[in-house]
Amino acid sequence: MPLQLTGAPGDPDLIRLPWDVPLEQWPEHHLVSLPRGISRHVVRFARLSGKVYAIKEISEYYAKREYRLLWDLNRLDTPSVEPVAVVTGRTGADGEPLDSALITQHLQFSLPYRAVMSGTVRPETLNRLLDALAVLLVRLHLSGFYWGDCSLSNVLFRRDAGSFAAYLVDAETGELHPMISEGQRLYDIDVAHTNIFGEMLDLEAGGLLHPSIDPEEVADSVCSRYRGLWSELTSDEIIEEVDWHMIDQRIRRLNSLGFDVAEMMVRRKAGTGRLIVRPKVVDAGHHQRRLLRLTGLDVEENQARRLLNDLDSFRVSYGLRHEDEAIVAHRWLAEVFHPTVEAVPQELRHKLEPAQLFHEVLDHRWYMSEAAGNDVGLPAAVDSYVKNVLIYKPDEQALIAED
Repeated sequence: MPLQLTGAPGDPDLIRLPWDVPLEQWPEHHLVSLPRGISRHVVRFARLSGKVYAIKEISEYYAKREYRLLWDLNRLDTPSVEPVAVVTGRTGADGEPLDSALITQHLQFSLPYRAVMSGTVRPETLNRLLDALAVLLVRLHLSGFYWGDCSLSNVLFRRDAGSFAAYLVDAETGELHPMISEGQRLYDIDVAHTNIFGEMLDLEAGGLLHPSIDPEEVADSVCSRYRGLWSELTSDEIIEEVDWHMIDQRIRRLNSLGFDVAEMMVRRKAGTGRLIVRPKVVDAGHHQRRLLRLTGLDVEENQARRLLNDLDSFRVSYGLRHEDEAIVAHRWLAEVFHPTVEAVPQELRHKLEPAQLFHEVLDHRWYMSEAAGNDVGLPAAVDSYVKNVLIYKPDEQALIAED
């Protein structure tokens, strides 16, 4: 079979690489030296036209399969490396067939876990890595992805302020389903525990673990972090019909974990006056686009998230779950947002822009409701906010103009 490159390569020179030579024998001038994780396959990095590509030698079946899986994961906006192409039909100079190759875009500024732990890793650093891995596994499962080989070795980490973000780099054992089964999910957790325990033992043997770190406790910790996050994101919460501030509490907990709430599923529990609530989580950036589309309000992401949370609560509390969301948004603007802003005395409105003002009123309402043990309502919150908070705030518009 002739040499064939299948995919969406951005650089035509990829086909000119020495595909008739086994990857481990490629000449140095084609390669760039970057930290590599432990892999069962030969992996090399090649630089072409200023871009760096990761190339993995693997059988044709698994190369094509992993390419499709990575493409689907990228389409779902799941943290993973970006597939570029699959090279098949490789033959050596002696005419013998060679394994196919999977080409992925190198994830800039990323490191395998052993590079992050190149010195004696501190417990705080390890905890941030484990948090990132737990979040990645949860996001994959929410997307319907069964990994089959979750481990630190199959992940790349990028520094993210004081934390890390984790990206899947090896998907050859994975499967993508409309929804992951409970058995697959539990098996993934069990495999993760086994693999991470082994990786920690390996680091310990190499003198790369802090003496206070116990390998088995680390493996246990990843699984417990995963379970806590999964439960927070997917479990039903039963509330009384009057306890709408409990929904706000749930949303705040999810936000603190780095997840946004796109919508809420609410149904009545048969034979009771209670409601069952389950949130649907999405990635950041969704809210600005959704709010602008529905209301025309162009605000910052956190403001958009908070305003949409209130809009969704309005939709549920008024029994408008089956109404067109554009109609609901129009009602929310007319009955909630604009009246709240207009309830503030004219001479005080210039202190904050409208979206920030509304956000702070919602915050004030939440604190008042927490103290009272029940929802105090928006009119009382606006009145209290104006009298006890807003009147003492500086003129934000004037401060910005001075800058």
